[in-house]
Amino acid sequence: MKRFLPAAVLLPLTLLLSGCSGSSAAEDSSGGAGGNIAGKGSLTLNVGDQKGGSEAVLRAAGELDELPYKIKWSTFTSGPPLLEAVNAKAVDIGSVGNTPPVFAAGSDSKIAVVAATHGDSSAEAILVPKDSPLKRTADLKGKSVAVAQGSSAHYLLVASLRKAGLDIDDVKIKLLQPADALAAFTSGRVDAWAVWDPYTSQVLRGGKSRVLADGNGVVNGLGFQVAAPSALADKEKAAAIGDFVERLRRAQDWVFEHPEEWAKVWAKDTGLPYEVALDAVRRTYGTRVPVAVDAAAIASEQKIADTFAELKLIPRRFSFADYVDDRFNKGLPPSTSPARGYGKAGS
Repeated sequence: MKRFLPAAVLLPLTLLLSGCSGSSAAEDSSGGAGGNIAGKGSLTLNVGDQKGGSEAVLRAAGELDELPYKIKWSTFTSGPPLLEAVNAKAVDIGSVGNTPPVFAAGSDSKIAVVAATHGDSSAEAILVPKDSPLKRTADLKGKSVAVAQGSSAHYLLVASLRKAGLDIDDVKIKLLQPADALAAFTSGRVDAWAVWDPYTSQVLRGGKSRVLADGNGVVNGLGFQVAAPSALADKEKAAAIGDFVERLRRAQDWVFEHPEEWAKVWAKDTGLPYEVALDAVRRTYGTRVPVAVDAAAIASEQKIADTFAELKLIPRRFSFADYVDDRFNKGLPPSTSPARGYGKAGS
């Protein structure tokens, strides 16, 4: 089978750090684009980040100017290891997708979900080659599908199969991290790939793939800021966390208002082609709305938790509400608020 994209175009994605799955140790940032940022006062907030993540967007939006505290950034490949660091008190707060907190809480990690965004779910997708005979989710029966374990796409796959009347055992699941899944998909070693942006945007931009099913009406489109309970119990750190999440909310508004400017920054920071970055901003990242961690968000996450517990992919059943701290909701709109939109992304 022909490769879908030139290797030179695919390479940046294999290096891109994803917010949804995987495992890796952290690397402390240092120098101009990381490390300790001078601020007023002696407090240091330890923030877990991912390449092209919170630090990049806060800096681009001007929200790192005149900080009343210092930030020490630690870079992770994905959500699960970031939450391991939160549990170990090595990180005070960090951004993850909708599924890593479920797996962390399922292992009884010491975490607290403190802030949320709601965005468009169309980039949570099951992709197939453009000339694939598969036309609907039900056609996946007996086929091989690549997905990262514990990722938001993992739940997308499970929920999409159930919606189509299939069970997870009806398909051949290949648990692969994004770089390996990308190689398997582009070389034809799997029939489909359940994934998220910016991978969705890059593969679709190549013109040789299409969406079999996406997350609209299937996944909740939520992303979270997750903090260490020990940091929240510290009065000064809790105040800094409140300020930090407020800055992120303003930065998210800035992204929506300046998609091209942010895409340029994001492309430079991650190595993504500008066109792919802009597609991903318009399809997913710029659509996010800061929302409350409310009863609807908790119920939606509980559904994910119950699903994975039923499949015995997490070790126990638990109440997701026990892992939420809603002190920073501050009159935010409900978690079901519509995502913002730019119109159709990509070509």
